[in-house]
Amino acid sequence: MSGFDVLTRGDVLDSALQARDYLVSCGVPGALAAKDPDLWGRRAVDHSRLGWLDLPFASRGLLTQVDGLVAEARYSGLDHIVLIGVGAESLAAQAIMEAHESARAATGRAGAPDRPAGELTVLDGSDTAALAFALERLERTLVVLASKAGVSLEGDAYRRIFAGAFRDLGLSEREIAGRFLVITDHGSPLHDFSRQHGYRIGLTDPYLPGHFGALSAYGLVPAVLAGADANALLEDAASLVPSLSKEEDNPGLLLGAVLGGCAQQGPAGIARDKVVLREPGGPGALSAWVSQLLAVGTGRRGRGVVAFEPSGCRGSFPDVHGIALNPPSAAHDDSDTAVLAPVGAQFLLWEYATAVAGWLLGVNPFETGATAVQEAEDDAATLLRSAAGGPLTPERPAYTEDDIEVYADFPWPAHADLRTVLGGLVGSVPADGYLAVMTYLSGDFSGRYLAPSLARASGRPVAYGPGPAYPHATAPVHKEGPGNGAFLIITGDPSGRRARRASRPRPPLQPGAAALARALASCGRCGRAGCRSSGCTCATRWRAPGSSPRRCATSRRWSRQGGGSEFGDREPQFRRRR
Repeated sequence: MSGFDVLTRGDVLDSALQARDYLVSCGVPGALAAKDPDLWGRRAVDHSRLGWLDLPFASRGLLTQVDGLVAEARYSGLDHIVLIGVGAESLAAQAIMEAHESARAATGRAGAPDRPAGELTVLDGSDTAALAFALERLERTLVVLASKAGVSLEGDAYRRIFAGAFRDLGLSEREIAGRFLVITDHGSPLHDFSRQHGYRIGLTDPYLPGHFGALSAYGLVPAVLAGADANALLEDAASLVPSLSKEEDNPGLLLGAVLGGCAQQGPAGIARDKVVLREPGGPGALSAWVSQLLAVGTGRRGRGVVAFEPSGCRGSFPDVHGIALNPPSAAHDDSDTAVLAPVGAQFLLWEYATAVAGWLLGVNPFETGATAVQEAEDDAATLLRSAAGGPLTPERPAYTEDDIEVYADFPWPAHADLRTVLGGLVGSVPADGYLAVMTYLSGDFSGRYLAPSLARASGRPVAYGPGPAYPHATAPVHKEGPGNGAFLIITGDPSGRRARRASRPRPPLQPGAAALARALASCGRCGRAGCRSSGCTCATRWRAPGSSPRRCATSRRWSRQGGGSEFGDREPQFRRRR
């Protein structure tokens, strides 16, 4: 696909045109194109946080450096790239590879022009089956560890597993270090850690917001190593740049007006702050990347845009509007808005639109979700240290049915069954709220299978995603956004048995155990963050010999309270939320 456009209609068009007119009257398009940080108030945003606007051009120098690494990797027989990363650090590379695979299938080419083909496996802590798959290709594997900060629990577990597996192959410590490439910010804890271990290091701009870094090394390097054509990707993004300073025929401005205009209360007092994203082949990495961008970029001060997939949003909801990504025919698509652009332009288009929507909502879109993520990480690490290999929680189950154990921190009737527990969960969803399902399971099980029935039972849209990737990527909008969500967390086998089928030694920390600790920490963090809770339940399907129970469901309702404004030096303005 070449070219780009944003098409919208109906009530969404009316809201978008009003918001766009206001944006133009305030000079937002020109100021944003000029990277003027004063758009968000004096000293609220640093000029360096807007460097993502230059990436379509600045990242071309990066590709020249990566070409040598690609040639060296292929000469050494390394064509399987394992990307260890969570959230924004992995979703952009996945989206690039999905677009690359689609183009390859359409043209019959094995890889990018003049670039040998490869493959990408992403390990984000959500599926130990993917780890087993990667270990089967160990002889031709190069590991890319991507993080703007330090090494996550899951990332360190994966790193140890691969280091041990390489050692079993007979590789020396120097050869093992050569099998790792680290992408991180200059001066980050991971930077120092990597130097101590002798890993190759690719340094990025520490001021670049991670959720605005799709066209930086985080998105480009793993995809290029796996065979994608990043030159064409950057060219597509660069072709969009001239239109982003215009007041008319500016697709980024219109998309931002759609998001920000709809998220404000309309004449009927309803804010359409929920969006269902549709892709032609079903939900993919691009939708997931857009979801995390909106969650982190708009989820602040009791406001934010929550994204859903189609299976969790069947039916008509007055506070939901639909956006189709590259539909085959915009005229025959049911969505209110269609965004037409190749993936490189999609990245820049959505980043620009999120910045505009954040301005309309009165939030700083470049503030990262690092605080919420780090708190959950610290809590999970504390649980693991306290357990010392034993059960992660000493609590007794409130209810047991067959091999399912239900844990609750709120009172239930003495003889309540599992149906009652789940009924209480869906009944706790507010009339203007949503339900989010987070699955910490290995294999093919997904919240996608539960979403339609839960949506019917609750009468509200249902979001879902694997943990820890989904809560890591979208935590800000759930914890600091509108505060009208209820949550179901399903955990799996903490023993990591599927990963050990490859006959590798068990490391000190299994990814499955880390995932279980993450799930429990996500539940516990809410109760200590000043959030109103509708309760918490946990259940387990079975016990592995000598292991602690599997918690299978956790529900919480988060409601943000209080919070000051980083825009206190400005007066409220028409069409702009304060």
